[in-house]
Amino acid sequence: MIFSSLDLAPNLQKAIDRCGYRQMTPIQEQAIIPARRGKDILAIAQTGTGKTAAFAIPILQQLLDKPRNNQQSTNPRVLILTPTRELAEQLSHTIGDYAQFLPLSIIAVYGGVKMGGQQAKLKSGIDILIATPGRILEHIEQCNVSLSSVEFVVLDESDRMLDMGFIADVQALLQLTSSKRQTLLFSATLSPSVNQLSHKLLKNHLEIRASKENITADTVDHVVYPVEERRKIDLFMALLKEYNWFQVLVFTSTKEQAEQLRIKLKKHPVATCHGDISQGARRRALADFKSAKIQVLIATEVAARGLDIQGLEYVVNFNLPYLAEDYVHRIGRTGRAGNKGHAISFVSREEERSLDAIQRLIGQRIKRIVRPGFEVLKRNSLIDKVASQRRAGRKNKVSQTHINDDNKNDRNTKPKKIKVKKTAKKRAKR
Repeated sequence: MIFSSLDLAPNLQKAIDRCGYRQMTPIQEQAIIPARRGKDILAIAQTGTGKTAAFAIPILQQLLDKPRNNQQSTNPRVLILTPTRELAEQLSHTIGDYAQFLPLSIIAVYGGVKMGGQQAKLKSGIDILIATPGRILEHIEQCNVSLSSVEFVVLDESDRMLDMGFIADVQALLQLTSSKRQTLLFSATLSPSVNQLSHKLLKNHLEIRASKENITADTVDHVVYPVEERRKIDLFMALLKEYNWFQVLVFTSTKEQAEQLRIKLKKHPVATCHGDISQGARRRALADFKSAKIQVLIATEVAARGLDIQGLEYVVNFNLPYLAEDYVHRIGRTGRAGNKGHAISFVSREEERSLDAIQRLIGQRIKRIVRPGFEVLKRNSLIDKVASQRRAGRKNKVSQTHINDDNKNDRNTKPKKIKVKKTAKKRAKR
């Protein structure tokens, strides 16, 4: 199905053409028409399938079909909630492209930056408000914005918002909107908690599944390199030198690991993106990576969602994520829009259980590549080594116990006094 068959407003269709959109993706085909008719929707689709257009385009068309009743109102008509600052920025940019020829104002508010600039924009009047839950609550408390005029609510990356503990904030915010609102809930996965949330917030909703639950794109090749944890940096350096990756996104579990890898890669164009990096620095790092000024971008889970990097071929999991679902989100940065992608994971012995969970989730065994010089010690050898160390430890403990006992006996042994009989003393006096 093509976009031109939707009979959209001329200026909206013009923007879609300018964006290069022609053929709809499966999620767009299933969601746009019912969403345009005002239907509440629960949509489950993997990352990189065009979810933003699936909810933004029908909402933009409805805003044009139903202009504001009160032209003096400056409060938002659309509220889009998202879990991270990066995704809020990405949505603002993408939806801004769709609305580039429309008389609509869009703003994204999120933490990590001063509230003053956001406050001024909110009070000047907006149509579409994109926000992280915590920051918009702060603005509401300071009376910078009211949600009483909100007619459309979108919960993007709902599963992630639940994982991050935003559910109470989300429910509090929705109570401030109109009871007649249209609500669209989009999620990469359908967990029991997401299903429960949909029944609480949606009214007589339509459920859409654009693909099989919790699967990765067919365009992504998966491989794992078994490697000892202490050798992961050396392995990455070896692969980077051999394949000379033009652009590679690397995920680490902690910011300390990210910084260690950055220091090791100081001779390469490299940047990090994690919680200790300021919002401005993270924004510049992402922009430089997208423009190919940076060869390696090292990120923690904070960047796993919402990054849209055209043509990204390689994603490396320096460490496997704690949750198997996060593997899907991480590698969703590559293999997008039908392009070929490569997901490369370094797996230590301690991460084998996580790997099993990931393989069960995606429904396939991942190819293993044993790199000469980086082999992992075999399990039996490892068990023998540990057992040997334990035996040696017990032996040393026993030996030390004997030594301590001997020392104790030595300390407790007092010199015997020589008793002289009284008769002997008397003889000596005579």
